[in-house]
Amino acid sequence: MKNTLKPCDLSKFSPWLKSALTVVLLAVAGHSAALEVRFEPVTDGVFAYVGDMGPRTLANEGLNANIGLVVTAQGSVLIDSGATWESARQIHDAVRRVTTQPVRWVINTGGQDHRWLGNGYFKEQGAEILAHATAEADMRNRGNDHLVTLRTALGPRAAGTTPTLPTRWLRQPDQQLELGGVVFEFKHRGGAHTPGDMLVWLPQKKVLFSGDVVYVDRMLGVIPVSQTKSWLATFAELERLAPARIVPGHGRATDLATAQADTRDYLLALRGHMKKAVDDGVDLSSAIKTFDSTLFLRLLNAAELNSGNASRTYLELERE
Repeated sequence: MKNTLKPCDLSKFSPWLKSALTVVLLAVAGHSAALEVRFEPVTDGVFAYVGDMGPRTLANEGLNANIGLVVTAQGSVLIDSGATWESARQIHDAVRRVTTQPVRWVINTGGQDHRWLGNGYFKEQGAEILAHATAEADMRNRGNDHLVTLRTALGPRAAGTTPTLPTRWLRQPDQQLELGGVVFEFKHRGGAHTPGDMLVWLPQKKVLFSGDVVYVDRMLGVIPVSQTKSWLATFAELERLAPARIVPGHGRATDLATAQADTRDYLLALRGHMKKAVDDGVDLSSAIKTFDSTLFLRLLNAAELNSGNASRTYLELERE
């Protein structure tokens, strides 16, 4: 006999039973839309997972960002650990589909939740976790707030997640390490989207992992801890390196010209307009309304983010 599933009509059930069935149906729906992490090759031994570019949702389990992977002869290097313990586990499963090399090192490129809240999982696996020292205060200050937001969005899927700090802090603006025979160069120029944002440069591969220094295809976010002045200084260092390929914090793996168009040019336009407004004594509301963002409205999330970006940039320039 053929089995078919029909839509469930909850109206005939009691209020209590309707509530219980709704919870079950939502749980099933959430499970069916579970996150799937797949690493795609960037160049030999280097891979990237390109995450969702929209908001944090149950379907993406808070992992609306990119993750990197470098496979060496002595172990794997993971670039960012995911937003939760569960998403970190799924990242690890995806690593195992690419290589048998264990994850020996994890690099947190900054202090945003999806860059480091998966650290607890990888620490349990014995990985050494690295980040720039300027990320520490931001991680401590905002880690619990991130977790509250994720629990609200993800419910049980956030279970097991605890803010777990890196085990090794990088303290120089330029630092080089050899991990598994591959040279990694770390560049910090005062932060960007978050204070600890740094570039991870693989000179032998000509590939750069930018973390949240570069957004392509979607509009970047200027948040209260962002510093657009040092963001541009960090971007200038990226330009000096002239990478063949860039794995951005958000959006597809890309080239320098696209990164310039989607990130640098927007920041320059924001700062240029808001500096003139501050210098001319234009009030905040008028400065936001007169900012011409036409060239950047093609970017995903522009309508939601542009006015907040403009406001925070104006306030930053008032303080400079």
